[in-house]
Amino acid sequence: MKRTFVILLALTAGLTLMAQQRLTLSQCRYLATQSNPTLKAAQERIDAAEALERMAFCQFLPKLDAGGTYIWNQKSISLLSDQQAYDINHIGTTVEGDIAHSLSDLLENIGIHDPALAARIVDNLGGLQLEENLNNMGQQVTDAMDINLHHIIAANATVSQPIYLGGRLWAMYQSSRYNLDMQQAIGDRVYDGLLIAVDAAYWQYISVLHKQQLAHQYHSLLLQLNSDVEAMVEADVATRADVTKVRVKLNEARMNVTKADCGLELARLALCQICGISPDSNYTFAEDSTLTPYQPVDTINIDQICNRRNDYRLLRDAEGLAQQGVRIARAGLLPNVALTGSYIVSNPNLFNGFQNNFGGMFTAGVAVTIPLGHPGSYYALRAAKHKRNEAAYQLDESRNLIRLEVNKLNHQLRVANVKLQQAQSDLENAEENLRLADESFDAGVINPTDLMAAQTAWMKAKSELLDTEIEVRLDHLYLMQALGEMQK
Repeated sequence: MKRTFVILLALTAGLTLMAQQRLTLSQCRYLATQSNPTLKAAQERIDAAEALERMAFCQFLPKLDAGGTYIWNQKSISLLSDQQAYDINHIGTTVEGDIAHSLSDLLENIGIHDPALAARIVDNLGGLQLEENLNNMGQQVTDAMDINLHHIIAANATVSQPIYLGGRLWAMYQSSRYNLDMQQAIGDRVYDGLLIAVDAAYWQYISVLHKQQLAHQYHSLLLQLNSDVEAMVEADVATRADVTKVRVKLNEARMNVTKADCGLELARLALCQICGISPDSNYTFAEDSTLTPYQPVDTINIDQICNRRNDYRLLRDAEGLAQQGVRIARAGLLPNVALTGSYIVSNPNLFNGFQNNFGGMFTAGVAVTIPLGHPGSYYALRAAKHKRNEAAYQLDESRNLIRLEVNKLNHQLRVANVKLQQAQSDLENAEENLRLADESFDAGVINPTDLMAAQTAWMKAKSELLDTEIEVRLDHLYLMQALGEMQK
């Protein structure tokens, strides 16, 4: 609703400002809300809180991570010593020699002493390529035992999904929502405070403007009276003492006019500063002398008032935030469950012997963490509960203070209305008294001193009426703020 108001007001105010230089109260409010840095900072905090809320919600979603590594090694790893590798590489030669020697011994044992026969049998064994085949197999074994780790490449992609973290994720998400509402309440409070300041400065300007006009009117009356008394002195119907008294009052009136002019300029500068307008600008402010009757409220529903109050919203959200703090602290004592899945690829490949190529596999699992207890966790939970209780007590106290504030401001408005009625009655009497004094002075019935007294009484009654009107406006404004019913 506030944004809609600002947009509509921007369109109307922009068209109006092009046609005139006199600013109304609504236009002053618009300019102030567009230029106030505190309000802009509050909006930035709201935007940041919205981003944090979305971030907290994203914690419910699966998390995807990817990583990789590359390592260069100066040397490879060999599982065999040089002697062992030599023996295995020449296992065929060794076996064939042992067979030939054993065969010769066997022939001699059975009584065959024919070296030629033994030689032919050994030659026939050579035709089987036993030495070559066994040596090749030995070479393959030693090659397999020589692991090439000069270049190692590994990469993985992992997906993790939290299932249950003791209620921590939900508490964090709720905390982010409370934080967002708190920032919005702070922004609304800054917005309302700015409107209060603009209204107060505007009505102060109007009050000073009316008093300036009153000072000029009173000065004009004394100028006329001074001219009349000087004519009466020339006609020998008044004394020089009468002229002196009038001139003393006239000098006071001139001083009051000067003070009123300076006061009006200071009030204008203060209003320009709040509205973000340059003091050297040609803007003036539209005079609004109409006063709508403002009556106190008859019934006070404290529940509805509290729900509308920004400061109460802050305390209520602070209590909710403290409650979520208790849940977060309690989550440290509860089990955590999460699902994990990943794909791992590496080079060298160990899935089919040792190969210098890429190979990978999928993995899936469930991770469960069960805290067995720590004294610090229990004390953290107790501290969070105490903070929650503190926030609840502050919330209850706030209700009583709000009720007291509303009743006080309601009473002030009631008293101001009575004072306004009395001031209006006093002004009517002073105007009637001044009218009669003018007629009596023109008829020569009263002296100039009596007329000046009537003029002074009229000016005082008029000034008190102006002060009372502003007091009624401001008291009503503060009452509406206390009720949470600020007019945007």
